[in-house]
Amino acid sequence: MPKINRRQFLFLSAAGAVTASVASSALGQNNRNPFKSQVSLPKLHTSNHGSLELDLEASSHPVSLGGKRAYLFSYNGQVPAPRLEARPGDAVRIHFTNNLTQPTNLHYHGLHVTPTGNADNPFLEIPPGESLTYKFTIPKNHRSGTYWYHPHHHGYVAEQVFGGLAGLFIIRGELDEIPEIQAAKEEFLVLQDFALDGSGRIQSPNHMAIMMGREGQILTVNGQVNPKYAIPSGGLLRLRLLNASPSRFYRLSLENHPFYLIATDGGALGNPVEREELLLAPGERAELLVRGEREPKQYRLLNLPYDRGGMGMMGGGMMGDGMGMMGSGQMMRSSQTNPQVLATLTYRGSVSTLPLPQKLIPVETLPEPRTVRRFELSMAMAPGMGMAFTFNGTAFDPKRVNTQVRLNTVEDWELVNVDPDRMDHPFHLHVNSFQVISRNGEPEPDRAWKDTVLVRGGETVRIRVPFRDFLGKTVYHCHILDHEDLGMMGVLDIQAPT
Repeated sequence: MPKINRRQFLFLSAAGAVTASVASSALGQNNRNPFKSQVSLPKLHTSNHGSLELDLEASSHPVSLGGKRAYLFSYNGQVPAPRLEARPGDAVRIHFTNNLTQPTNLHYHGLHVTPTGNADNPFLEIPPGESLTYKFTIPKNHRSGTYWYHPHHHGYVAEQVFGGLAGLFIIRGELDEIPEIQAAKEEFLVLQDFALDGSGRIQSPNHMAIMMGREGQILTVNGQVNPKYAIPSGGLLRLRLLNASPSRFYRLSLENHPFYLIATDGGALGNPVEREELLLAPGERAELLVRGEREPKQYRLLNLPYDRGGMGMMGGGMMGDGMGMMGSGQMMRSSQTNPQVLATLTYRGSVSTLPLPQKLIPVETLPEPRTVRRFELSMAMAPGMGMAFTFNGTAFDPKRVNTQVRLNTVEDWELVNVDPDRMDHPFHLHVNSFQVISRNGEPEPDRAWKDTVLVRGGETVRIRVPFRDFLGKTVYHCHILDHEDLGMMGVLDIQAPT
């Protein structure tokens, strides 16, 4: 089994620290720039006459984060990045410039568009100082939903996303046209966490943070700490949520209010599903309705404690001296023991009572497949501290195809988390969304379109994937982005029908 040996791992860790240091130095060069007193609201770019076209620049930029000066990576100087909105059938042209000190690229997470050429191609590399125009067309039958964009250059993904590079990409369509949803107040919540050193620069992760997946102490919603949102008595609030953190899980609860789940990663459900809380793994999205039916006062949106595994580190106990995830007090398992406040909901005004929608968008039933594949997700350690994050015992190699499928077929993939340390691994597939069929043999209760699914330690999750419309090579990977950078990614080749 290919492994990253101790020297390679220490090299990768040191390289990450060096690139972070270089990036911090580059960010420091912007000290002479005027400092913005607050994070700007992300600019909205919408399609016009069937076309969405914009300039997008990745660079370093000083912002205010939780009342502190922070030197972050950003798109067009904004954290989170500008929100993009298009409709099925639109042509997209993004004139992208890389003004980072590192190579980068763009991934359109969840969009069903071609993986080849200058589209959603994870193998593209845009060196520092260079530009590329991304061009693709959104299919006319594309599902409306909450999608997003972020960097995807292997080896730099976790660092660049943790630095702030993430933005929403909304596809408007049939869900938005349901009368009750049209009447709801709409809010977009991009959840990100950050770790800053004493000078406000991105803190370099230690070895344990790379192993577990880095987390930061500063939790933000749309670049703000504990922002306030309003709902009228009797009204509906539509929350469109994105977990844009590279590793942190968000277990969400709104005080004294149930959620009504109306959409997941890949679009609408068939009908609203009531939930008391919602778990979002890295990369996942959800759309919720909240009813303004409680006593008019303030209520907190909470992030409840969640254990994502990894404490034992292969059963060998804690490594090192028990330093925190970012060298600041977080242990290998999340040290969070109390709810954290993400935002505050305030009642303001009143309207005639708005009902919940009874029906949403039907979710098609996929046919039983002929092909079933097994993917084992694991972090393995060998004598001498050799290690690899793998699928089926193999770490990522961009020159090797791991899985070949045929266009216009449906397959079942069994995702089996055999990680001996029982770490959770969120699995993400590019280009084609899927449906979760079962967990540990138990049928999934709600049929839904997903592109990211949590596979807990020791769990087997079966997904059903239709391969439609597009040929070419793409990838699947763990969306704890340090794990992706350290090898838990495979190459998928979608070939023409025989």
